[in-house]
Amino acid sequence: QVQLVESGGGLVQAGGSLRLSCLASGLTFITTRMGWFRQAPGKEREFVARISSRAGFTYYGDSVKGRFTISRDNAKNTVYLEMNSLKPEDTGVYYCGATSQSLLNIKEMTYEKNYDYWGQGTQVTVSS
Repeated sequence: QVQLVESGGGLVQAGGSLRLSCLASGLTFITTRMGWFRQAPGKEREFVARISSRAGFTYYGDSVKGRFTISRDNAKNTVYLEMNSLKPEDTGVYYCGATSQSLLNIKEMTYEKNYDYWGQGTQVTVSS
């Protein structure tokens, strides 16, 4: 079955950096679009970033543009989220998602409902 396993979360001071990883199994990773979402306490899950399959085109939520970078290593079945200049408002549980839908446009890839599989999440806490 499909499994997505996130890692790399933790506690960091404002201005610091973290690198999240998501290891995928049970799917054809090279043809699967991947995304990162996050959820703060009491809030809905929010789109963070997504990356296309082969070409690796990226798209980011407005709140993280210029600070976060999504990338993928198809040989390792892994997608990464490099987070720099972290702010307290970046605190939350970060989830990795995978979608098998190949015809989604950029906007549709920001919707949680369009992802078929999710990881268990990894906690990121940014202290002020």
